[in-house]
Amino acid sequence: MEQSDLLVRRIRDGTVIDHINEGKGLKVLQALGIDGSRGNVITIALNMPSGKLNKKDMIKVEGRFLEDDDTNKLAVIAPASTVNIIKDYKLVEKRRVALPNEIDRIFRCSNPDCISNSNEHIDSIMDVIDKEKLVLKCRYCNRILNVNEIKYH
Repeated sequence: MEQSDLLVRRIRDGTVIDHINEGKGLKVLQALGIDGSRGNVITIALNMPSGKLNKKDMIKVEGRFLEDDDTNKLAVIAPASTVNIIKDYKLVEKRRVALPNEIDRIFRCSNPDCISNSNEHIDSIMDVIDKEKLVLKCRYCNRILNVNEIKYH
């Protein structure tokens, strides 16, 4: 084994998010609300060498399985990522993230005057208008959203 090989222990049950775009790992943790407060063991690897992406980030979360809403968040932040579901040390599901045509309830509109930010308790709905450039549009106020401006619910 070369000295540069990374040794990260296998997980029994949980999720491995791999091929996260370089430097986006911490943003993924924030978007998914993973902060260690639930007691799950979390392994974070940033800026690892990758043949596919040149460099990548990777996150392992024991005892947590990502839902569809989580996968949609990943698609916006790290579109090249893959989600691996592990049960009893075995890979039972592998999904590539894909951006849907609309994203409900996950992101808040950056327009403070948008009705989805009022006291009306209206869930936000974002239409994906450009999957390549990750451009979203609020269905209520039509504001075009830059992915870096997005606030998470």
